[in-house]
Amino acid sequence: MNNLIEAKNLVKRYGDRTTVNGISLSVAPGEVVAVIGPNGAGKSTTIEMILGLRQPDGGVVHYWTEEHRREIGVQLQTTPFFPGLTALENLHLFAAFYGVKLTAADATALLEACKLTDAARTEASRLSGGQQKRLAIAVTMVHKPRIIFLDEPTAALDPRARHEIRQLIGQFARAGTAVVFTSHDMEEVGKLADRVVLIAAGQVKAEGSPTELMARFQASSLDQLYLTLTDEEAL
Repeated sequence: MNNLIEAKNLVKRYGDRTTVNGISLSVAPGEVVAVIGPNGAGKSTTIEMILGLRQPDGGVVHYWTEEHRREIGVQLQTTPFFPGLTALENLHLFAAFYGVKLTAADATALLEACKLTDAARTEASRLSGGQQKRLAIAVTMVHKPRIIFLDEPTAALDPRARHEIRQLIGQFARAGTAVVFTSHDMEEVGKLADRVVLIAAGQVKAEGSPTELMARFQASSLDQLYLTLTDEEAL
């Protein structure tokens, strides 16, 4: 199996309502995949089924290893850092959750990569919004996962903080970590994603690189592409 994850024909129903209707999604090593679409389109439910947080009513997910849970990292929109603990202490605690003993060298390298060296001994709750986002990504990496899932990693951040997060994601991808992220920021999608998967009304409406999709649908920008492909959803 060349892909890390292959989800095929996923279906999720809630009563008479079908939230996810036959979605397939694959992720290759080192690939950056953006999953985009309107709120309520089925993005989060699809990712939750891939992560094993929800049981699909149809379809199947194949992983590259039976021990995949040990090699997946997840960053939610808000990460509940532990009160009173510093950034460094939170790293060690999250590592313990994965059964990993974080060495001093590994912790230092991770803090440096996330530009948190100067904030290592600052209580996590006192960090700026951008620093907290970087720490949230850092804790997804403590066990050196093969793939990470990021939920709107730059939401509500200022331009400088967004730039830093994008650099960090690119850095991890170049090192071979696959990244799947959701975003409503089409500029971010265009800068980061190798492949875009647009989901609307519980189905994949389009998939391909940003350049391929804009050419295929004759869109001048990803914003225009998004509006065109989700127009039916908005009605």
